[in-house]
Amino acid sequence: MGSGDTINAVIATAGRLDKALAEVTELSRERVKALIADGRIAGPSGPVKSASAKAAPGDTYTLDLPAPEPLAAQPQDIPVPIVFEDAHLVVVDKPAGMVVHPAAGNPDGTLVNALLHHCRGSLSGIGGVARPGIVHRIDKDTSGLLVVAKSDAAHEGLARQFADHSLERAYLAVVGGHPNPPSGTISGRLGRSDANRKKMAVLPGDSTRGKHAVTHYRTLRRLDGCTLIECRLETGRTHQVRVHCASIGHALLGDPVYGRSPAGIRPILKRIGFERQALHAAVLGFIHPVTGETMRFESETPQDMRELIDETGH
Repeated sequence: MGSGDTINAVIATAGRLDKALAEVTELSRERVKALIADGRIAGPSGPVKSASAKAAPGDTYTLDLPAPEPLAAQPQDIPVPIVFEDAHLVVVDKPAGMVVHPAAGNPDGTLVNALLHHCRGSLSGIGGVARPGIVHRIDKDTSGLLVVAKSDAAHEGLARQFADHSLERAYLAVVGGHPNPPSGTISGRLGRSDANRKKMAVLPGDSTRGKHAVTHYRTLRRLDGCTLIECRLETGRTHQVRVHCASIGHALLGDPVYGRSPAGIRPILKRIGFERQALHAAVLGFIHPVTGETMRFESETPQDMRELIDETGH
């Protein structure tokens, strides 16, 4: 189903109209509500006035979907590795150095610009705008797996899984020193640092600011002066892995914000030209929001991190 169409939807389950229509279309409940507010949905008794109206099984409603408005960002022919794609979503393996979404300082050259070009003609208009649905982000200098919605239904379903923390997400990181214990759980509220508002921090235990965050880590390989660890996320907060690792005294190698790499490692980073935080989103698993299929993807460790591990693994 695309936008710019007039479609007929037959109610399958009794209940609130917005919910019932969302169940039989590829639209989110918020999108249905917006269409009702714009006078674009009509039922057996004429134009629908309320999203909370009762719907009866078998009733037919006509939805007038306007053509999606163009996004301000422009399509750009930027290569980006596609791991999986169907009509509803796309999974990409983002390279380090690529920003996910246009913002001040990065108006173009982003993943969104690349996907607008790659998915041209196949975006059904999320929230009425022809755009990829960004439901999570990874930092510019973090590499790895990212899922992006192409339809309203996929966007809502993925957002719900991120909200209830039901996805599988695992990161590979190279941190300074050797964590003790070698495996453990880091938790606490993450929020803006009082000392530097551009940084995130683990807040005091009695703080009511920020958001609860949980990271489970385990040592995969003990290296010379550093350690390769796996971090599994229960939550997905801004800079979560970077802040949590720094909070236990083992900042990510190459992280310019949250920690200084050990003196013995710095010459190696300089020699191999490693200029980013050593963090890679290696595993992503979720339930397909439309088909219900269990999806799981793995990404190989990128070349620069493999070289770093080799150089410190003697």
